[in-house]
Amino acid sequence: MSTKKITKKELTAKAAELNLKGAAKLRKPELIHAIQIAEGNTDCFARISNCAVSPCLYRAECQA
Repeated sequence: MSTKKITKKELTAKAAELNLKGAAKLRKPELIHAIQIAEGNTDCFARISNCAVSPCLYRAECQA
C-alpha cells in the first residue's frame, strides 16, 4: 500500500487520460472526485471516516 500523496500534476495527467475537461481549474479534492466518477467509482475522497477500500490511489491523503 502506498503512503505517498498524489500531486496535482499527477492528477491532471490522469484527468487528461480520462478526457476530463477543465481539470486544471479544479481544486485537488474536486479533481479527485471527478476522476473517481469518471472511473466509475464513488466520489468518496475525504467523505468517509472509516474507509475500508483498498487498494486506493488516494488513501494516503484521504485518511491523513
